[in-house]
Amino acid sequence: MDDCTAQAPTALSLDEAVARIDGSFGAVTGTEEVPLRAALGRVLAEDVVAPLNVPPADVSAMDGWGYAAGTGAETSDGMRRLTVVGRVPAGSSFEGALKPGEAVRIFTGAPVPAGADTVAMQEDCRTEGDAVLVPAALKRASNVRPMGEDMTAGSVVLHPGQRMRAQEVGLAAAVGRAALTVRKRLRVVLFSTGDELREPGQPKPSHAIYDANRYTLAAQLDALGVEVRDLGILPDRPDATRAALAEAAGTADLLVTSGGVSVGEEDHVKAAVNALGSIDLWTLAIKPGKPLALGRVGTTPFLGLPGNPVSAMVTFLLVGRPLVLRLSGATSTATPRSLVVAGFSFDKKPGRREFLRARLERGEDGRPLAVKFPSNSSGVLTSMVEADGLVDVPAESRGVRPGDLVDFLPFTGLFA
Repeated sequence: MDDCTAQAPTALSLDEAVARIDGSFGAVTGTEEVPLRAALGRVLAEDVVAPLNVPPADVSAMDGWGYAAGTGAETSDGMRRLTVVGRVPAGSSFEGALKPGEAVRIFTGAPVPAGADTVAMQEDCRTEGDAVLVPAALKRASNVRPMGEDMTAGSVVLHPGQRMRAQEVGLAAAVGRAALTVRKRLRVVLFSTGDELREPGQPKPSHAIYDANRYTLAAQLDALGVEVRDLGILPDRPDATRAALAEAAGTADLLVTSGGVSVGEEDHVKAAVNALGSIDLWTLAIKPGKPLALGRVGTTPFLGLPGNPVSAMVTFLLVGRPLVLRLSGATSTATPRSLVVAGFSFDKKPGRREFLRARLERGEDGRPLAVKFPSNSSGVLTSMVEADGLVDVPAESRGVRPGDLVDFLPFTGLFA
């Protein structure tokens, strides 16, 4: 990153900021092998190749009766009479092959015997002695999962850069993997500065405030599966700040703080980062979360977030999260979103993209309905507790009206 001055921050759209991050940063951690049960949330660092077909044979998708379609004597009530010659539970197989007009009792997941190509659901059939009557109109291959329907032998089923969710863990297990090569956890150093801050649980004078930002940011980082080292509240002195940053940069993959990145502000963190490396100050065209700093201490990336608690959280979700994912080796940093119906009115001037805190309710038509939190203040941390996510109002928009379809960014997807 090029050196720049703090006096002329660049105004950027959110998309431009994220694009710069995607273009400037990549994986900074090495790899390690972990047991499959420890792979959840980690970033995969290898191709996972299926060594076998899944399913390994044509198998029944239902409990019922297996037979060759079109065989057996047709009855007057639209059924076909077949002779029962065996039983195939899951985990076993039928020896030999079925002849036309024969059927086997078969269970979900059991291999379909040779000579059979169709399975009739048990609730559509009836037995009479050693015979079973199946629907005559049932199409060939009904209720049969063909060999390799899910995965074929030799295919790449998981790729490097994928974050391991429950479904990826299950897929790795389905192809027999007991361990995976993943990226090592990103090491993040987190700290605060400011004589007005106090640690929660400690006495404080009336003019001081408890340091909430560091705890919310630590929780957001924990949710992304990184290793967090908390330096606490640094003394508000240039020498102490510079020494702490220099020491932390030697053991961290990313440095994160909040506050002290507004334009023209005399701040020890800005001065220390500039002295030890470089810093870019951005004015993001979003609300909340206008000021942001991105730089390097030596070669270690540095992220400076706004000081207001809501601004710090929202900016981390929109900018910090993509940065952490990119440094962790993830190929996708996309922000999860969905369309919901607005249940509120909101007026704005074009020019700045706004993220409104909202909760979801069930609308009269059954669709999710976004209800805006009453306050837009970036200092009201309770709004983040009451909300289920953020309504994304485009920069060019003049507002929202009830019934509009709006983009909704759910906290359940952003905090992971």
